Amino acid sequence: MAPWGDGKLLFCVLFLTCCIATLAHMPMDCCMSTSRPTIVKQSVVDYRRQVKGQGCPIDAMIFLTRHGKKLCSVTDLPGLSEVMTHVDNLKKRCKDGTYKPKRCFGVNRV
Repeated sequence: MAPWGDGKLLFCVLFLTCCIATLAHMPMDCCMSTSRPTIVKQSVVDYRRQVKGQGCPIDAMIFLTRHGKKLCSVTDLPGLSEVMTHVDNLKKRCKDGTYKPKRCFGVNRV
């Protein structure tokens, strides 16, 4: 074996170990607290559920507005299903219309 063969193998193992450890500690975009905001469904373009124990400390619904503002809401807010249905319909209409209408402002292309 070449004089540097074992050194290269050791370097590769150490390098991969450091990469895996770094990826394991990547921060998530979590809500640290929630509120009961009044959500205007016409201003919301996306949502996702944050689950406690999957990298975040609390359960929450995260709504994204047309201007990129993040709203952290409790999961039992009245009217939550209406907002989510509105966003799902908006995304479908925007995708079908190739994101041209003004109502698609802020909607991420999926």
